[in-house]
Amino acid sequence: MTEVVIPSSETVSIAQRWLVFGGAIFLVSVPVFFEAPLVRSLPWLSLAATAGWVWLSIILSAKPKTQVWGELLTGFTWTWLAGSLYWGWLRWEPTLHLPIEAIALPIALWGLSRGWCKVGNFFYLGSLFGTIVTDIYFYLADLIPYWRQVMLVEPDMAQTVLRQAVAQVHTPWGLSWVAVLATLLLSVGIISSRSQKLHWLAFSGAVLSTILVDSLFWLAASFA
Repeated sequence: MTEVVIPSSETVSIAQRWLVFGGAIFLVSVPVFFEAPLVRSLPWLSLAATAGWVWLSIILSAKPKTQVWGELLTGFTWTWLAGSLYWGWLRWEPTLHLPIEAIALPIALWGLSRGWCKVGNFFYLGSLFGTIVTDIYFYLADLIPYWRQVMLVEPDMAQTVLRQAVAQVHTPWGLSWVAVLATLLLSVGIISSRSQKLHWLAFSGAVLSTILVDSLFWLAASFA
């Protein structure tokens, strides 16, 4: 496989940096709201859509003008694949969440060692980092039992379980860890966003958008 050459930071415009940063935020925060209902009702269709993302990422990566977007879409493809597998068939077991989300980690690390798909691999690693931090919170706040219940109960009972989970978050212990882990995500996201390298901006956008997605799901649970 030939090595992909990304333009150096000196040749990349400020506009392109912001576009990559914004694109990373978009690919984490927006598609999840489409994939979530799709994967629950039509998991095989969601899984099959991965092939479409792969095809589109290859097409975009093959052209110099769209190479960066193809790479970013490659990283997104790994997150879509992991989401389809876990939420489609394994969502009842929280302990399997991180192993499934990390399914493409060997590929990402191999790619980085070869200088291949830097933007996409860093985007995937940023998304995975955000997922790890979120899951750590679920364990620290003792929300895992509620996770299992929501996945097992009937939809009309899920609202009751969600309200109980929100009450657990609103304890001093739960709120303290929200502050600690949110600060961690913000710090990592802001520090990496100061880089002029596109791959670090993709990483930053993925990390910071984790806060946005988690906040939206928390608000949805609060008003359930």
